[in-house]
Amino acid sequence: MTTLQTTIDGVPPSGHGPTAAASSAVSPKTWLAVIGATLGAFMAVLNIQIVNASLADIQGAIGAGIDDGGWISTSYLIAEIVVIPLSGWLAQVFSIRIYLLTNASLFMVFSAACALAQNLPQMIVLRAVQGFSGGVLIPMAFTLIITLLPKAKQPIGLALFALSATFAPAIGPTIGGYLTENWGWEYIFYVNLLPGAVMVGMLYYALEAKPMNLSLLHEGDWAGIVTMAIGLSALQTVLEEGNKDDWFGSPFIVKLSVIAGVALSAFIAIELTAKKPLLNLSLLARRNFGFGLLANFLLGIALYGSVFILPVYLSRIQGYNAEQIGMVLAWTGLPQLFLIPLVPQLMKRFDARIIIGVGFALFAASNFMNIYMTADYASDQLFWPNVVRAVGQALVFAPLSSVATAGIEAENAGSASGLFNMMRNLGGAVGIAMLQTFLTKREQYHSNVLMQSVSLLEQATRARIEKLTQYFMSHGIADHADASHRAVIAIGKIVQKQAFILAFSDIFFLLGAALVVALLATLLLKKPGHLETGGAH
Repeated sequence: MTTLQTTIDGVPPSGHGPTAAASSAVSPKTWLAVIGATLGAFMAVLNIQIVNASLADIQGAIGAGIDDGGWISTSYLIAEIVVIPLSGWLAQVFSIRIYLLTNASLFMVFSAACALAQNLPQMIVLRAVQGFSGGVLIPMAFTLIITLLPKAKQPIGLALFALSATFAPAIGPTIGGYLTENWGWEYIFYVNLLPGAVMVGMLYYALEAKPMNLSLLHEGDWAGIVTMAIGLSALQTVLEEGNKDDWFGSPFIVKLSVIAGVALSAFIAIELTAKKPLLNLSLLARRNFGFGLLANFLLGIALYGSVFILPVYLSRIQGYNAEQIGMVLAWTGLPQLFLIPLVPQLMKRFDARIIIGVGFALFAASNFMNIYMTADYASDQLFWPNVVRAVGQALVFAPLSSVATAGIEAENAGSASGLFNMMRNLGGAVGIAMLQTFLTKREQYHSNVLMQSVSLLEQATRARIEKLTQYFMSHGIADHADASHRAVIAIGKIVQKQAFILAFSDIFFLLGAALVVALLATLLLKKPGHLETGGAH
């Protein structure tokens, strides 16, 4: 394994010589820094799902239409995905302590400001700044774990980080639904203030003050920064708004797609040729990091995709409100709270690749358990698939992160953290966009198939219409023609509902298939040296 030669912001890298082998003790102050940073990452990820669960209430309160209201989430996600790969470099410029404390404080301030927004333009701007400051917390927590902690202790740090990566998205709708139904939508923003204050206090005490290195601003990869920011912003907007705007039927989406393609292509070319690139893309050629990144991208598709599709199903088919949806999804989150702390112990006993494989297999199985849905498929039927999913997610993230980042030098830690976390978020954006379109197309397909069986030439159809006509006439509809018309509409709604149920079943099959591909990617990982004897070297 390559010896770490440099440090990030003066943080000493983990040694691999006799001294490091003899002792892997970590000071309480270091643990405090890691815990404070992972708490920030948890809040930043939680804020995506907690707001999505209450979007309808927020739209109504600030007078936003359904279409335009989507920008409340989109603005946050655009800012977040742009700042994640920037954070490694900016932390070197301003020092980790100043950079983290500033953005943690801004995240709190703009969380409170979002609750006071009076209209849509205000909310979009405030959410963008909140996303930019919150997005910093995700990769910086990951960077601190892989630079501050010795290899033997990194599984514990990565297990803590897994609470933000997999537990936060799963529990977000539960918290958001409860707060919205019982306290009001404003509290989904106020809820950040108390843990945010704790986070700032921990980071202020635990992180050592270092001088800023503003000279790096002159040496910055500005061409890469500009092309990346433009490309990722355009791509995220396409993914978030594409389905609503009929994808390439919209000139707006076409233009943004071209901009994204040109800008990101230019960014890749710049990074591969620059003397001091913003992101070291050569890391992708490393077997474990490359395949780990692919598995993490697919994990993002399934993780955020399932968090998106389950509430849509429960509200559209079962008529659940936000709090009821949150209670169903709680079983994808709560078991992780108890399982994730056990993962570092499992990594000492078993090959990390086996744990990852079992996790992906269980996550895939939880989706395949939902491919034969019926109109009666509700909270009780979703219980065991959600529990299996929780177990699978809990097993995947920490060992996957550990194997993928094994051997990453300290000077490349910022690039590795930025790429790893960006790809998971990008996977989520791709997954949600893909599922929205897939749901629409499959519903149309199943409606066409089902309608072929519901023909007026069929005796069963005519009998059903007549029965429903009599029902409507016995419930206050005097005109036979009107009652008959309502009967036809009712049958159409029944067919459409059944078509949607079949489409949702198809979506769970698709998510399961994506996770099978992720499982295959993990088979190509090689066992890193520091895990060969259970985490000690």
